[in-house]
Amino acid sequence: MQTLRISGAGALQVAKLTVVVAALAGCTTVQTPTKGDPLEGLNRTIFTVNDKLDQYALKPVAKGYVWVTPQPVRDSVTNFFSNIGDVYIAANNLLQLKITDGVQDIMRIVINTVFGVGGLFDVATLAKLPKHDNDLGLTLGHYGVPAGPYLVLPLFGPSTLRDAVGSIGNYYVNPLSYIDPPGLSWALYGLNVVNTRANLLNAGDVLEGAALDKYSFVRNAYLQRRQYLLSDGKQAQALPNYGDEAPLPKYDDVDSGATGAAGAPAGAVTGTAGAAAGTQGAAAKGAAASGTAGATPPQAASAAGANAGATSGATGNAAAPEAASGSSETPPIDMNGGPETTQIPAGQLVPPTRFNFPSFKLR
Repeated sequence: MQTLRISGAGALQVAKLTVVVAALAGCTTVQTPTKGDPLEGLNRTIFTVNDKLDQYALKPVAKGYVWVTPQPVRDSVTNFFSNIGDVYIAANNLLQLKITDGVQDIMRIVINTVFGVGGLFDVATLAKLPKHDNDLGLTLGHYGVPAGPYLVLPLFGPSTLRDAVGSIGNYYVNPLSYIDPPGLSWALYGLNVVNTRANLLNAGDVLEGAALDKYSFVRNAYLQRRQYLLSDGKQAQALPNYGDEAPLPKYDDVDSGATGAAGAPAGAVTGTAGAAAGTQGAAAKGAAASGTAGATPPQAASAAGANAGATSGATGNAAAPEAASGSSETPPIDMNGGPETTQIPAGQLVPPTRFNFPSFKLR
């Protein structure tokens, strides 16, 4: 009778709190509620109340818990409650006919309970057994039960109508609900809440700084997470369809076009210069052959320049026959006996390009 009286008193307090919150939400209305959230006005009010309770009650307790509890102890507490959670996770995986996942969860429970000192150490993860996430709400969704409207439950936070019904079943599947005396059971529930909130302190700070509308951020994150778990992580966002009729743009080869355009003027300039040089060389050659057999050295140098001009003229202008015939002659020799490589205008002396130093022999 005492157990029923405590449970009934707790339920009565929760019912009173719900009625008060609903009364406070009576004046809160949303003109255009979001699709899937028809109770947005009421949900926002409950969310604000929960946020204030977390800010002034739960968060300071979690910070104190972190301050007095070393990190290894907090890790062991997290592993202990995670091992208990594997019980109803395994049950829901088997209900969904996920035999492999269910067997892996049972193996995790056995290994962590036996070799992990009652679940204080996560030995199963070291044994490469994956950790799953499942509950009765996902089981109902697996068999086609719709999620229903989005709800924010007092003290429990975001949920949906389907998940709220599923949380009742999770309570009866959880082994903590059958611990006697009941005070120890509620103490363990409270420790789990404080430890979970301590693990989320950094996430709460990120939420405070990143979200412009905390309510919308939490709602969207919760719904997307539940949909991800319901689809076993296989649901991927489809890429946008831009249509198959739009052709891809065509680009001209700018580099090759520029090269050809630049090459044409360059070739024209080269051909014109060659033609002029060939014409000048042909005229000089004709004048030299007509009666300048006894020419002086400057005149000989000029004649040699004419022959060189004829050679380069043959390259630039194929229409000059005189220049073409002169290209096969032996190249002229300069004053020092070496081949002449430059064109020297007529009447100009050629400077020596190679010096012959006298050799001295010491006796």
